[in-house]
Amino acid sequence: MEAVKVAEVMNVMKVMNFIKDSPLPVARVDGHDSTKSMAYLFDEDFWDEETLPDFSEILLRSDDKPKDGKIYVMYHGTTLKAALQIIQNGFKRSSGGMLGPGVYVSRDIEKAARYPLDDQRDQVILKLRVNVGRVKMIDRQGHPLQKTWHREGYDTAWVPEYCGMVKSGLEEDCIWDPKRVKVVGIVDSPPGKATQLNQLLQKYKK
Repeated sequence: MEAVKVAEVMNVMKVMNFIKDSPLPVARVDGHDSTKSMAYLFDEDFWDEETLPDFSEILLRSDDKPKDGKIYVMYHGTTLKAALQIIQNGFKRSSGGMLGPGVYVSRDIEKAARYPLDDQRDQVILKLRVNVGRVKMIDRQGHPLQKTWHREGYDTAWVPEYCGMVKSGLEEDCIWDPKRVKVVGIVDSPPGKATQLNQLLQKYKK
């Protein structure tokens, strides 16, 4: 019996040591691996910071390095039709792009004002708050994590201004989880549509 008990204890110790030395559990999220813990993936409230008494909006300059887990003001340019859908239902992750799938935004309003790329007669520029989570800087074409940053546990890919990634040289961000992005204001809209958009925003504001 004593030999059996010793063997059981040894097995338990092996399991405990394996757990201690292993990386954070890998979770499957939309078909991709993430090295973040399950609690971080599912239990985190992205907007807790807004409830603090001293909370104020932060608008970084295009060359400022973001801090992990902070909430920043950013912008998104789109069509009136798409803006109405975004306000009511939230953002949806793109199927691809320069940085892979995600929600593409910028802290530079000039960058947002370039979209939509073709006809801008019904352009809407949305003011956003973004919880950037864990940020990876992608500062050159061909970066090894250019389209795989989320698989390495990052929530945001950040392209600094004038780093050679885009022709305009303007700052850009790709957010993996649309729940990290919310609309808080209307910066610009087609003539006669501001009231409609603002009323809808007040109705669906989170």
